[in-house]
Amino acid sequence: MTGEQVIALLEDFERAGLSVWIGGGWGIDALLEEQTRPHRDLDLMHRAADELRLVAMLAARGYVETIDWRPVRFVMAGPGGAEIDLHPLAFKEDGSAEQASLEPGKPFVYPATCFTTGVIEGVTVPCLSAEQQVYFHQGYEPAERDLRDMARLREAFGIATHF
Repeated sequence: MTGEQVIALLEDFERAGLSVWIGGGWGIDALLEEQTRPHRDLDLMHRAADELRLVAMLAARGYVETIDWRPVRFVMAGPGGAEIDLHPLAFKEDGSAEQASLEPGKPFVYPATCFTTGVIEGVTVPCLSAEQQVYFHQGYEPAERDLRDMARLREAFGIATHF
C-alpha cells in the first residue's frame, strides 16, 4: 500500500462523510510525518455504524472481503493486492470508543484523546496517538518491524514502550 493510495482512499472516505483513523505501521509513520518502511496493508479504525457504507464504497472500488473476524476486525483486498484491515469502533458520548476483542468482556479501549492527526505525503490525516499505538503493540512477540516502530516512537515522543 503506497502513500498515494492511502491519501486517495482517505479523500474518498471524507467526501462520503465517513470517519476513519489510521493505526498500525501507516499510523506510526503518520505520527512521524515520514514513511519509514514499506507497508503491506492499511489499518483503519471506523465507526461501526458506518460499516455498511464503508464496505459498499470499497466494494465499488474493487475491494473484496478476505477475512471476517467480526466484531473484532475484517480485511478487504483490493486492486494490485492492496489490503485494508478494518476495525469497527463503538463510540460513546464522551468521544471514547471500544472495539470488541477475542476475549469476551475485555474490549480494546480507545480514549477520546487517542484520536489525533499526523501527516502522510504532506497531507494531514486522522490517526491514533503514539500512546494508543504503544497500547496495541502489547501481548504478542514483536516482529523486527514492531521493534523498530516502537524505537521510533520512543525517540520522537519520549514515551515508554514495553519492548
